[in-house]
Amino acid sequence: MIIAITGATGNMGQATLDALESADYIEEIRLLAHSKKRMKKLLKKHKALRKRKRVLIFEGGINADAIARLIDGADLVINMAAVIPPRADKHPQAAVACNDLGAAALVSELEKSDKPPALIHISTVALYGNRSGAHKFARVGDPLLVSPLDIYSATKLRGEFKVLESALDKWAVLRQTAMLHPQMLNDNIHDGLMFHTVFDAPFEWLTAHDSGLLIRRIADRINDGTMPDSFWKKCYNMAGGAKNRAYGMDVFDDGFGIIGGSTTDFFRPGYNATRNFHGVWYADGDALNALFDYQTQSISDYWQDILRAHPVFKLGKLAPKRLVGHFAVKRLLKDGNSPAYWAAHGDDARIIAHFGSRARYDALQDADWTKFTLPDRKAIAEITTNDTPVFYGFDFDKPDAKIDISDLRAVAEAHGGRLVSDGFRAGDMYAKLEWETQDGVRFTATPYTVLRAGHWHNPVYDGNVWDFDRLAKKDKIYASVWYDSHEPDENYRYFIDDSYKAHAEKASAD
Repeated sequence: MIIAITGATGNMGQATLDALESADYIEEIRLLAHSKKRMKKLLKKHKALRKRKRVLIFEGGINADAIARLIDGADLVINMAAVIPPRADKHPQAAVACNDLGAAALVSELEKSDKPPALIHISTVALYGNRSGAHKFARVGDPLLVSPLDIYSATKLRGEFKVLESALDKWAVLRQTAMLHPQMLNDNIHDGLMFHTVFDAPFEWLTAHDSGLLIRRIADRINDGTMPDSFWKKCYNMAGGAKNRAYGMDVFDDGFGIIGGSTTDFFRPGYNATRNFHGVWYADGDALNALFDYQTQSISDYWQDILRAHPVFKLGKLAPKRLVGHFAVKRLLKDGNSPAYWAAHGDDARIIAHFGSRARYDALQDADWTKFTLPDRKAIAEITTNDTPVFYGFDFDKPDAKIDISDLRAVAEAHGGRLVSDGFRAGDMYAKLEWETQDGVRFTATPYTVLRAGHWHNPVYDGNVWDFDRLAKKDKIYASVWYDSHEPDENYRYFIDDSYKAHAEKASAD
């Protein structure tokens, strides 16, 4: 088997190489890298790969020329290439080039191939947007309400759509949940991104190790011929399982717990956003695990591994909490990616997106923990479903074979639009159909993409414009989730201009 990988230097990529190292059936591993020097440094950790297998490094970005060389003759392509936060926040052009245009280039080159390899495309939980309200659980098919002004989620949304709508016969999209990886602590003390985390947002964690293990087991089943045909042309939530569910605050508690502290020792309630991040518990996360049995590690396992690898953290218990708080948290309030920086420098668009208004942000600065309701981690096991159901516009549990044109029309009408195509053979979930949005914009998508993967065209598919306040007023599917963290009378149109400056324009109410 010849496997081609993009994004091998990332956390999931490195874990995937670890997992593939002992796979004797792999004849060749091809790695696409911007820097051969960085890739060669990475491969020094993988002696077995270098000794027993031919590893080829293709230098270049995720563009047509490099991709054409990478995939020629391959059996499996794993697209993990992504520009993620905080780099996506600071270099949005790079996120567009990789996550959106790069995915498009990959799909295009695969479609040109006489014998296209199978494609595993890694997507993200960020597509579901903020879910800290009544809908803490999501399943594939939920509305995709990517967080306003988040370039990362917008570009990943567009990239995923291109895979779903491709002409390829063998693809699978995996929406990766929040990942616990070896560099997480180090990453968190270098950027204000930590302040985007909503304290009571639901998070379902998956370790980098288990992410790599999943890819290995997918490769194993392709190699031994036991992969069911039903696996392909589907979108899956890549979950950590019920044991790995927590709240946003818990990851801080776990990290500071290593040094004998907690979130309330080092944060104030006003440091962090109250909405507009992303995190969710997966209601259907067992589907992928049932196929590949990859959920082997817990949150506790992860932190034990961190302590074993870095016993020096134990010395943090001896340091004054004021000193730890300054270097680990307070100094980052001045970082350009923190809400405190936005407030100090007049970035009202981001303040509104993440807090609802400047007034709400200011009021929160006077709050202390005695006035703040902390999420109860112990009660998570008792939460098994959403407070209210997500509205899909049709019977979501109806088998694909029985989906008919009345279901398609109902979903389109629930979105405030309509199905333009007249003909549809019941159960033909990959037929190319024409739809029309509430704005009169026509687009082509399969019933699978719309009904089973949750996509519906809106301005963010064409550019960096988030118009959900307006759309949700006529879109019942969007409204069922959007109003968990937004008010019905909000009328902001968020967008990022050509110079990548953020805006929140208030429109007059209809």
